[in-house]
Amino acid sequence: MGFFSALIGNAGVVQPAELHSEYGVLLANGEAIEIGFKLVRDVFIFTNKRLILVEKQGITGKKTDYLSIAYKSISRFGIETAGHLDLDAELKIWVSSEALPSIVRKFNSQVNIYDVQKVLAQHVLG
Repeated sequence: MGFFSALIGNAGVVQPAELHSEYGVLLANGEAIEIGFKLVRDVFIFTNKRLILVEKQGITGKKTDYLSIAYKSISRFGIETAGHLDLDAELKIWVSSEALPSIVRKFNSQVNIYDVQKVLAQHVLG
């Protein structure tokens, strides 16, 4: 857990206990939340078994879409850092052998895209 503890001080990182209180109902037996990243209204949750993407929809954000991706299903991923005119960084994830990325998410400056990439690499490559 030392790796994840080192990330906790960064903006956009959400404590596992906070995520568990809100999203614990999604977890399977033996599954634990390791770290999460908040993007305005959406959340990336890394567990010991999978990646959970939470997307709040609508004006009130009451409608929520939950997407689960097993780490073994992720064939590749990439990041695009923010530039001078484009202030958002981007994460792309390919599931299985798709030609185009299955998931594309923009991250504002509150989230360090390199931290997200490190956590994803640890799970996908580890």
